[in-house]
Amino acid sequence: MPVTNVSVIGAGTMGNGIAHVFAQNGFSVQLIDVSAAQLEKAVQTISKNLDRQIAKGALTEEQKTATLARLQTETDLEKGVSQADLVVEAATENVELKLNIFKMIDEAAPANAILASNTSSISITKIASVTKRPEKVIGMHFMNPVPVMKLIEIINGYATTTDITETIVTLSKTLGKVPCVVNDYPGFIANKILMPMINEAISSLYEGIADVEAIDTIMKLGMAHPMGPLQLADFIGLDVCLSILQVLHEGFGNPKYAPCPLLVNMVTAGKLGVKSGEGFYKYTPGTKELIVSDRFKK
Repeated sequence: MPVTNVSVIGAGTMGNGIAHVFAQNGFSVQLIDVSAAQLEKAVQTISKNLDRQIAKGALTEEQKTATLARLQTETDLEKGVSQADLVVEAATENVELKLNIFKMIDEAAPANAILASNTSSISITKIASVTKRPEKVIGMHFMNPVPVMKLIEIINGYATTTDITETIVTLSKTLGKVPCVVNDYPGFIANKILMPMINEAISSLYEGIADVEAIDTIMKLGMAHPMGPLQLADFIGLDVCLSILQVLHEGFGNPKYAPCPLLVNMVTAGKLGVKSGEGFYKYTPGTKELIVSDRFKK
C-alpha cells in the first residue's frame, strides 16, 4: 500500500528526528504536538541538523529547502492525522498516554492508515487493543539520533498482518534505514539485551567494584563499544532506562531485570542524565568534555 503522507505525533527529540528523516526522503509530513513552542523548537532543530548535513557535504541547500517545504506543523491532533497514510506516535514513554493517543488517532485517521508507535518497550499488542484496526498497528522503534542511526526495530503485534509488516519494511529501506523485524515481548530485542547491561554497569558502580570512568573505559576499549554504558544511560535518560527495566521486570517476572537501587534513587532525585544536565556525568551546553558527576568522583 502506498505511503506518501506521514503524521508524526510528538515534537521532542525522537519525533523531530523521525519527521526530519521522512521529509528529507520525499514524504509530506505533519509534525503534531500540543505545544506550539515545542513545534517551533523542533523545526529549528531540524533546520540546524540539515545544516550539519550540508557542512558534511551530504546535502545541498536546495535539498534543505525542499525538505523544510515538505514539513508542516499542527497542534490539533485530529486535523493533523486526517490525511495520513501512516501515523508514527513518538510521545513520552508512558502507557496511559500512548493508549489515549491511539484511541484518538484510530478515530481521526483514515480507515486505511497504518498506525505505528516508536515505543522502546511498551507492548504493541496492548496499544493495538484500544483501536478498531489492530491488524494495522505496528512498532517502528527508531534509534537516537534518528537522522544518523541506521536501525529501525520493527515490532509485530499479535494481530499485525504480513502485508503491513512488508509495507513498513519497504518503507524503512526507502528512508535509508536497516529494518529488523521482531515479535512483541517486553523490551523487544534492543532493550531486552541493552538494559540488563546498563543495569549491571550501574550495579557495579553501586557495589563499589569500579568507578564511573573505569566501567565506561573497560566497555569502550575492551568490548569496542562506541560509548560506555553509564554515558549511554545518561544519553538515553535515566528515567527512560528505569521505565524500560520496570516493563521488563513486570513482563517477565524475572529478578534479573530488577532496577538497581542507585538508578531508582538518581531518578527520584531528578538526576536524569543529559536532559537534566547531570547523571553519571555533568553536562554543560557547548562543552564536549566528559566530566564525572561530583557524586561519583573518587
